[in-house]
Amino acid sequence: MAPPPSSWWGSEEQRGTPVVVKMDNPYSLVEIDGPGMPDNKKARGKNAKQFTWVLLLRAHRAVGCVAWLAAGFWGVLGAVNRRVRRSRDADAEPDAEASGRGRAMLGFLRAFLLLSLAMLAFETVAHYKGWHFPQHLPGNLQELEDQLQQLPEHLRHLPEQLRRLPERREIEGWLHGAYVAWLDFRVEYIAWAIQKLSSFCIVLFMVQSVDRIVLCLGCFWIKLRGIKPRANVSSSASGKKASRRRDVEGGDADDDADGYFPMVLVQMPMCNEKEVYETSISHVCQLDWPRDRMLVQVLDDSDDEVCQMLIKAEVTKWSQRGVNIIYRHRLNRTGYKAGNLKSAMSCDYVKDYEFVAIFDADFQPNPDFLKLTVPHFKGNPELGLVQARWSFVNKDENLLTRLQNINLCFHFEVEQQVNGVYLNFFGFNGTAGVWRIEALEDSGGWMERTTVEDMDIAVRAHLCGWKFIFLNDVNVLCELPESYQAYRKQQHRWHSGPMQLFRLCLPAVFKSKIPFWKKANLVMLFFLLRKLVLPFYSFTLFCVILPLTMFVPEAELPIWVICYIPVLMSLLNILPAPKSFPFIIPYLLFENTMSVTKFNAMVSGLFQLGSSYEWVVTKKAGRTSSASDILALAEEDAHPPQRKLTRGMSEGGLQEWGKLREHEAAEWANKDEAAAALAATAAADSSPVTTPKKSSKANKKPNRIFKKELALAFLLLTAATRSLLSAQGLHFYFLLFQGVTFLAVGLDLIGEQVS
Repeated sequence: MAPPPSSWWGSEEQRGTPVVVKMDNPYSLVEIDGPGMPDNKKARGKNAKQFTWVLLLRAHRAVGCVAWLAAGFWGVLGAVNRRVRRSRDADAEPDAEASGRGRAMLGFLRAFLLLSLAMLAFETVAHYKGWHFPQHLPGNLQELEDQLQQLPEHLRHLPEQLRRLPERREIEGWLHGAYVAWLDFRVEYIAWAIQKLSSFCIVLFMVQSVDRIVLCLGCFWIKLRGIKPRANVSSSASGKKASRRRDVEGGDADDDADGYFPMVLVQMPMCNEKEVYETSISHVCQLDWPRDRMLVQVLDDSDDEVCQMLIKAEVTKWSQRGVNIIYRHRLNRTGYKAGNLKSAMSCDYVKDYEFVAIFDADFQPNPDFLKLTVPHFKGNPELGLVQARWSFVNKDENLLTRLQNINLCFHFEVEQQVNGVYLNFFGFNGTAGVWRIEALEDSGGWMERTTVEDMDIAVRAHLCGWKFIFLNDVNVLCELPESYQAYRKQQHRWHSGPMQLFRLCLPAVFKSKIPFWKKANLVMLFFLLRKLVLPFYSFTLFCVILPLTMFVPEAELPIWVICYIPVLMSLLNILPAPKSFPFIIPYLLFENTMSVTKFNAMVSGLFQLGSSYEWVVTKKAGRTSSASDILALAEEDAHPPQRKLTRGMSEGGLQEWGKLREHEAAEWANKDEAAAALAATAAADSSPVTTPKKSSKANKKPNRIFKKELALAFLLLTAATRSLLSAQGLHFYFLLFQGVTFLAVGLDLIGEQVS
């Protein structure tokens, strides 16, 4: 019999598993089976050397993981500390959060959070002690049925272990007794109340969802049939072609005898908006309309003297170029924008004009804007307003602007277009629209009673029988707020003003002579459903009831309310902006996050609290589109700047300009040094003044924290932790992602600039 192969090389038999260690990576192990190694020897455990290296490898990984977590936690603490310091510095600024209602909301959220943390600790102890599942259950089926009949109806679907409370002999100390008392209390007094409130909110949610689906079906029908408003001017097409050939510096009504060129007043209200005034005035002054039939009013409410002088210089420049433009400044900013427009309409020369076009300071209309809007009034004496659509130059600036673009695209293309086609009524957007002056006067003119003067005049004009049309194919460029702080203040004004207006105009709605179905649409849909119900159920359902159901599992919230219906509604909202489809989940979570601001604003306006009267101008960044820049360069080449343009300024005005130059240099030392130097140069040689565009680093504001959003973030994360004890998978993920979204918004990360 031949000897085994191992005896060829030596008398001793090889034992164990050889290990080869690569020195370039001491933790990389390679096993090599020795020749002639028996199978029973391979099945044995690893030798001591290999086991040592495995332990070292695991220890190395554990230390690296702990170090990574410690560094991340330390970085988060440092970021939070910096945000807290910056937030304290920013709290000196006027904000709706500093109002009584804002403090009350924050106090409620803090108390809710502390109670949730206490309940989480209590429930965790109860869970690990096994108090959730009593061991002694009724022994026969009849006893189970008797107990089931004694239970409230909303508890009968629970397992037997959760239906039955422990008896006295089963209680293991005072802590167990307190937990049993809490179970009894929440079953008898809390669960049914939460269930009733959640059912009510679900009904509101479904009604609002049906309204949104109907609007989408109406928009689909409009697209399918090609329905859109058409001007009643036979020569509008030829006029549109001629508008492309007309020189901006000249031309009158005789150039197009068949055209429709009524007297148009263009108003530009602005207030301390030095970032955008130059671009907006330039675009408005290049509107293709006969110069003798158009007057531009620059309505400046700025209290910054430097900003006033810059706007005056821009107005003077275009006046020297032949544009019929005037500058108006109020000493007292009473009534904010409504007071500014009301003061401008009181001028004697306004009676010579038939229509008025309004543009906010950041809007950049195309030259053919009036040619595309004003002809709709011809032959339509009942038409009071023609509203154009907004488009945005900075919609891709960061995640916040992308999410705003989704909302506003749905608002214009679905809500306003459908209401304009089928009802001839929608809320005036405050800008990028043309009014018939007769309609404004018939409706009572601009009123200063609310912060939504545009919606106020639209509702009063609707009650007087005037019709509106919306032009979805006429776009006007503008800016979106790029910071969460500016966006939140804007949304607060947009949601507190309608409720304030609803209280004021409700008696006039019932006294008006419009048909009953229009009254019902105005009250039930326009105000209650879309302005009151939406923020109410969104905040109550997803920020209050859902966390409560985690601590009171007897009150259950269906999964389709949390996931399926919201995702469907978000999908419908994104349809007008199909390129934003990848942002459907962030959009859904962010809309729930904004519900706290909208709910707070809605309550402030409904109950006439102090913050509902606040008007804060939305901060602008001065963005311009590349196409607009090209047109501006072409205009500069065709009409180079001339030194004589500013000769209209007196010598005393130039001396005053020199004094303001020093004030500007002191005030803008760290922010606008380039603008101050340019203003000094303009004072010396009387050259036109233009404000240079700031760099992104100069524009970037220090981040701050938002306390209500942070409180809700920790509340939802606490509820997500509690849901793990109840094994509620989908609820846990929703609460986790929603809490992280609140945390990102609270730390002001949502408006970070896209690289």
